[in-house]
Amino acid sequence: MTHSKILIVDDESFMRQTLAEALRSWNYQSVQAGSVAEAKRVFAEEEPAVVLLDIDLPDGSGLDVLTDIKQQNPETIAVMITGNVDVKNTVAALRGGAHDFIGKPVRLEELRVTLRNALETRRLRREVKQARRERESRFNFEQIIGESAAMRKAKDLARRVAASDVASILLQGDTGTGKDLFARAVHYASDRAAAPYLAINCAALPANLIESELFGYEKGAFTDAKARKEGLFEQAQGGTIFLDEIGELELGLQAKLLRVLEENTFRRVGGLRDLPLDTRIVAASNRDLKRESDEQKFRLDLYYRLSVIQIDIPPLRERGDDVLLLARHYIERTNQKRREQKLRGLSPEVSEIFKKYDWPGNVRELRNVIERASILEDGEFVTTEHLPADLTGAKRLSGGANAKAGQAANGGGGVPVVELPAEGIALEEVELLLARQAVARTGGNLTQAAKLLHVSRDQLRYRLKKAGEDVSETDGSGGGAAGGGEQATTN
Repeated sequence: MTHSKILIVDDESFMRQTLAEALRSWNYQSVQAGSVAEAKRVFAEEEPAVVLLDIDLPDGSGLDVLTDIKQQNPETIAVMITGNVDVKNTVAALRGGAHDFIGKPVRLEELRVTLRNALETRRLRREVKQARRERESRFNFEQIIGESAAMRKAKDLARRVAASDVASILLQGDTGTGKDLFARAVHYASDRAAAPYLAINCAALPANLIESELFGYEKGAFTDAKARKEGLFEQAQGGTIFLDEIGELELGLQAKLLRVLEENTFRRVGGLRDLPLDTRIVAASNRDLKRESDEQKFRLDLYYRLSVIQIDIPPLRERGDDVLLLARHYIERTNQKRREQKLRGLSPEVSEIFKKYDWPGNVRELRNVIERASILEDGEFVTTEHLPADLTGAKRLSGGANAKAGQAANGGGGVPVVELPAEGIALEEVELLLARQAVARTGGNLTQAAKLLHVSRDQLRYRLKKAGEDVSETDGSGGGAAGGGEQATTN
């Protein structure tokens, strides 16, 4: 099997023939040129993967050829060949993008190893470029589904922010509204797209681990610090760090983060010197951080520093027919995943239920409903038969149209009403429904869910456990410390 094509540029025909014979024996295809002009012509016609390029040519310098081929195709690997290793030429060639140098007389085994390394470098560059293209196509504003006025406003603002040089952005929205997808879209639409995007869930790690994850640490900084470790601020230089659930940071860490944002420097744990910072911070919270600041649960100065640009992501209940667009998207994605066109859409009755339901778990809850239906449905459309009791049993509660109607019917006393289905419903099922909604609305935080239900945390755990719910799964904020994750229309 013949491998990659290689262009040999040398004014000595014997040298060209010798190299061509060696390349043929290694299963490479070769083409030749003996001058600057011929090299430029052959390169344009043959598009070789590697160029073996002599610096001293009869009609000019191989450095001119190097400049030309890099302008035409930056992925081309150039290996310079010369009998006179001059420091000035070496520096110029390396700055011009040369991969390596080989001296004359050429040692064939050295050339073989150099070519193998050069082609491996080219392959890796292509893979990185392809992976970047795939990420950019997956995490862009076109992938954020929604045509409602509220969603268009949020996306338009995010696009403008992405193109700016603002160093910190605050995303606020309920759990499951897509904050992670917005953060990624901002990164890949910015001039930082080629640099790393790193994420950390501030609710998922204890304070001491978050500090070392963000800032890194020096060897010997604490008992288990056997070697120096780079933190996210170092790893993401030139790129973006996504601080999810930043409202969970303890006040001491908030003060350190404020210093980083103010001074554009940071210091490793146990370190003695400040390091420069060139990273955009995108912070997100499902809490109202301004209100948290007023209640002294979040630093007001940090809130103002983060919210230079604040993007409010609307909950699904305020997005009108977006719920139907998202349902269609998840049906298509589920069909693709299972490699079958099982579901075609929603029944008219389900469409109306979807539009009227409050979706306390937002897009994440909708995705789960569609995945459930795709498994249970035998027909082509999602019907009410296989919808969760949350949608078909008790209707919307706090904040919904039915709740407001119920409050009005009770003299505006603020007591939400559960609508009893005509066929009736078990009281235990209503209780479980409310427990599930509270857990979904608080992103799995049992303490906050218990407060919504006016019961103790232990009482809520008991009710969930009694109903067979996996309490360990709902007893936390979820999420990992760093990395990408799936496409986050669900975050």
